Amino acid sequence: MNISSDKKLSYALVVLIIVQTVCAIFFLNDAILDYQKTWPLVFPSFYLLMEGVAALVLLAGVAFEVRYLMQMLRRQAHMERALTIASGALHELIEGYFHDWGLTPAEQDVATFTIKGSSIAEVASLRGSAEGTVKAHLNAIYRKAGVSGRGELVSLMIEDLMNEALIGGKKPPLAVAN
Repeated sequence: MNISSDKKLSYALVVLIIVQTVCAIFFLNDAILDYQKTWPLVFPSFYLLMEGVAALVLLAGVAFEVRYLMQMLRRQAHMERALTIASGALHELIEGYFHDWGLTPAEQDVATFTIKGSSIAEVASLRGSAEGTVKAHLNAIYRKAGVSGRGELVSLMIEDLMNEALIGGKKPPLAVAN
């Protein structure tokens, strides 16, 4: 479930909560008025009991939905924070690699587009250069990074990112092989 569908679901829940609250108030008010009409009776009628129970169930549903909505909004905020942290960590990691490898600005552009999944033709078009130039930059990047291709380049960065803790600044413990 993405953030956009979470927001749509949030709005739908708010509308449902409002409608159910109005219905619960209507039924509860109607039950109270009916009970006042039959006040001298010790036991209210079955209809009156059912109306009161229906109102209470609707109110319980409203309480549950409000709780669920609040949990969903907290989860969404947590996911957005985690995404921001991960995006920043990936950017910092990539910049660190580019610096360590001594990539030129042109090579950095080509490497960035390559990591994002652009083809050689797309990179050439985006940079306004020839495909041969992009290939030459890619060969220099792969040589400086010590990898043989795009897959190894992306894998190197993802593996390093996965070894870094995104929150708290500590690396996760390494698994010990038996």
